[in-house]
Amino acid sequence: MKLISWNVNGLRACMNKGFMSFFKEVDADIFCIQESKMQKDQADFYFEGYHEFWNSAEKKGYSGVVIFSKNQPLSVTYDMGIEHHDKEGRIICAEFKEFYLVNVYTPNSKRELERLEYRMEWEDDFRSYLKNLEKTKPVIVCGDLNVAHKEIDLKNPKTNRRNAGFTDEEREKMSILLESGFVDTFRHFYPTLEGAYSWWSYMGKARANNIGWRIDYFLCSEILRSKLIDAKIYPEILGSDHCPVGLEIHAE
Repeated sequence: MKLISWNVNGLRACMNKGFMSFFKEVDADIFCIQESKMQKDQADFYFEGYHEFWNSAEKKGYSGVVIFSKNQPLSVTYDMGIEHHDKEGRIICAEFKEFYLVNVYTPNSKRELERLEYRMEWEDDFRSYLKNLEKTKPVIVCGDLNVAHKEIDLKNPKTNRRNAGFTDEEREKMSILLESGFVDTFRHFYPTLEGAYSWWSYMGKARANNIGWRIDYFLCSEILRSKLIDAKIYPEILGSDHCPVGLEIHAE
């Protein structure tokens, strides 16, 4: 089974930058996007052969996640069930025979870390949400987690130490999540690979010079580790400030 995740930074904009070419070429069984920045009823495009599930923010043009799946999920739920977290269109959970798939767009701590305190609360609640799902069946998490976990996961760790996405607090929450029983699938296959990034600033030719961050992930429950086939990053795919990431796994 092939899964793809991509923060498209506005689906309508990405549509004009080659989204469908990659979508068709990669032919994923499940394709997840973050930052759709639109409501489903604004879509004038059609994904033939896929079931569509949208969770949009109350605020127009902001956030939003979508799952496209060739197979009809057994069930689909939206958000964590915690009111103050559930207004920004950040989570869709699709249940399949062998696992839950959680597509997430984690809140950014923002400049001056104005949202860091909220982010810490989100992290704890999200981890509890995942562990609760895991009581029923294994979980795969994909999306923009807005954190570079280790120094290897960004080009300039020293100068970004207190910037959003690389604070000690955010990195520690990621460590706690992994220690609670989740696998960073890319590092499972490529534990020491440097220069593997999924996001680049639009400033200063960052992408051309590969001055990036790896903040887009596929995580999975530890029990699924033996079913992993490969994890990928697609830095050559343009259309957003993020590139797609992928996972191949033995599953029905």
